[in-house]
Amino acid sequence: MSNLIKSLTLLIVCLFLGNLFSHEMNPARLLLEEQEDSSYAGNWMFPSNAVGLPAEIIFSDCEEEERNLPKIEGKYLVSELSMSCGDSIKGKEISLKGLSRITDALISVTFKDGTKFEGLATVNNSKIVVPQEVSIYPTGYFWLGVEHLLSGIDHMLFIFGLLFIVSGTANLFKTITAFTIAHSITLGLSVLDIIKVPQASTEAFIALTLIYLALEVSEKHRYESTTPWVVAFGFGLLHGLGFAGALNDIGVNNDDLLFSLFFFNVGIEVGQLLVLPLFGLIIWLLSRNLLKNGINQYASYLIGGLGSFWLIERVLKII
Repeated sequence: MSNLIKSLTLLIVCLFLGNLFSHEMNPARLLLEEQEDSSYAGNWMFPSNAVGLPAEIIFSDCEEEERNLPKIEGKYLVSELSMSCGDSIKGKEISLKGLSRITDALISVTFKDGTKFEGLATVNNSKIVVPQEVSIYPTGYFWLGVEHLLSGIDHMLFIFGLLFIVSGTANLFKTITAFTIAHSITLGLSVLDIIKVPQASTEAFIALTLIYLALEVSEKHRYESTTPWVVAFGFGLLHGLGFAGALNDIGVNNDDLLFSLFFFNVGIEVGQLLVLPLFGLIIWLLSRNLLKNGINQYASYLIGGLGSFWLIERVLKII
């Protein structure tokens, strides 16, 4: 059992350190719009910080008529393209060759009858069939929300730390709910352009929340009858701005803005629910065996160390 716990500890450290220098979630985007003659025109947007060449797009039963050389626009290499398909691409396949585990592709097609299709292509599912009956809901943003939470090591680390300072299932539920409500508020306000905060500053403050949380964990503060949800709510407001920055980088379907925002937020919550039991199990196993007497100290080192690293890194980007 001791060897199992040691292996588990090593795995956790490797996962955290392996993601330390990982790329931010920044999926490619294929935006297509149907023209009157059943041709299609749009943009292929591939992250400029991705490793390797842009992924290749292959359209079944369509002939590509033109594609411009890519030009840098923000965080993307953008190519304008047009193709002739003879008829609608509903029921046809779009495949992408050259995606990676850190670069997915959100495909958005707007048809001339006003309907839309959105799908998410990944390295494991690189072929997308456009359905005959397209969904009226932008469900692709749901999977982007899940992916962003699971790939956002700073957000995951904050949730991990909360489990050390909250006692009782009811108190934990209140705390996670407060965190959820708070980041939902700032996520919505930011995407709707009601509030604007520089993304670099937001990311630096998120790192500060981890340092504060590490101090709480180190001092073994356990909130039982007090209100940890107040702290979680305040910090959740900052994390919501971080989520909004990621969503703005991806791009939002403005015609279905509220639905896109809703599905992205639901995806984040599902991601949280996925990691909570895993983190709880890890803490329980470590506290009963290998790190019985020092688990809080080791956890605070991990959270505070990474938080300090990110704070320095993000402040340097600002100045």
